[in-house]
Amino acid sequence: MNGFSKTLNSLEFDTVDRSSTRTTAKSTTRGQPFQPKTRPKTQSKPGQPQPDALKSWLRVQALNVTRHADALRSFQHDEFGKDPASPSDAHIDAVNQLMHSLRLQLAELSRQVEISADIAKRQMDTRHLQQLMQTKDLALAWVRAIETIWDFYFELFGQRQSQFGDWLLGCDRIALDCYQDIYMGLDIPQSIPSPAPFSFMRTGFSPSTTRRGIPLAKLGQQINPFPLIQLPYHRLVNPWTLGAILHEVSHNLQTDLNLRQVIPHAIEQRLLKAGMSPKVAATWKRWHSETLADMSGLLLGGPLIVPSLMDIASLAPETTQHFRPNAPHPTPYLRIFINTELLRRMGFPQEAQHYRSIWERIYPKPRAGAIPREILDTFPKAHQLVVDTICFMPYKQLGGKALSEVIIFKPQYQQMIQEAGERLATGTDPGIVPERFLIPASRWALDQRLAEPAVITKNFYKALGRR
Repeated sequence: MNGFSKTLNSLEFDTVDRSSTRTTAKSTTRGQPFQPKTRPKTQSKPGQPQPDALKSWLRVQALNVTRHADALRSFQHDEFGKDPASPSDAHIDAVNQLMHSLRLQLAELSRQVEISADIAKRQMDTRHLQQLMQTKDLALAWVRAIETIWDFYFELFGQRQSQFGDWLLGCDRIALDCYQDIYMGLDIPQSIPSPAPFSFMRTGFSPSTTRRGIPLAKLGQQINPFPLIQLPYHRLVNPWTLGAILHEVSHNLQTDLNLRQVIPHAIEQRLLKAGMSPKVAATWKRWHSETLADMSGLLLGGPLIVPSLMDIASLAPETTQHFRPNAPHPTPYLRIFINTELLRRMGFPQEAQHYRSIWERIYPKPRAGAIPREILDTFPKAHQLVVDTICFMPYKQLGGKALSEVIIFKPQYQQMIQEAGERLATGTDPGIVPERFLIPASRWALDQRLAEPAVITKNFYKALGRR
């Protein structure tokens, strides 16, 4: 007995002839007593359902699939509130467009289930019944896949109705400020990316991003319609650690500015030309995206982004100095020196030396870890060449400018950040300072002990909420 027959035999069907329970009534029509009509009894093998019961069950299979598909509705513009923290119409429209394209395919599968069910009701043999089950199985797989995507965005948008909505709105505004600063610095016309980055909270240790226009595993490899900035709760609670936003936004900017292919190629060629081995060049090439995100984040936020990075990279020596051959991030121990090199070239040599000396005091033995000798031996020259290639070489994608000419951090900006930090500490409106500068401003207030951490956090989000 096949699996489908076993399933049918396990079901309880009502085989009672309900016509036999009706009360007989007399009728004087034509002088003949009334005889109630009875349904003809269908002969069926013992243990098998009657055809009428099976037809009813088959009809429900098609109905279930159709109703599942219909339940995956579009989101409404005001469904998640109407306050500034709510998802914008552009974000909701982008998700609805993605869902619509998937529902069109699901609608066709639902139609195929209905056709298969009609055929199975007319020809109730095992072959046609199993064809229906196969079509139904495929349609339900699509339902589950689309439901996963629907749930993902439902949760993201729903966070904006929680107590963290205003915090996430503030992060959105920082991300948007980064985009605005970079696009205003270009000397060539560029299509303005839309929708803007969207922040959401996740448990876990590390922040991350999902770039616009790439397949996303959690969406079943469907194309992500806008940048997603994932932030752990502990980062939101401590805004001086939110340099992560500048880093994650920079990953998206590398894609939106078409630098994702040209930068790694330029790094590889520069190192090979300098006489370094293909292995060394390949390692730095693999690190290109994370290194660029660090560099861009530092240009966007200034010197106080470095101690926040040190907060993250400073772990036990066996962790900080551990080399992972296929990792996209530079080894944490090396990562700080790469950033202090850029800080020096930005015009902050004293700050660069200060942070470098702290790092060397914590980790005085470069060879104590597992970093390959060749990487360490070539590092003094290699990291300078990489910083120069990423930040100080012109690219046509940037209108013939270098990244450091598009994202300009002037020394006087640091004075602006310090003053904003003092205002955050007292709850005074920091004024016209760019949103991204509030992150290093909160770090300044914390380092200088201008207020309690909870006060700085409260005033940080309050200042962003005024924008």
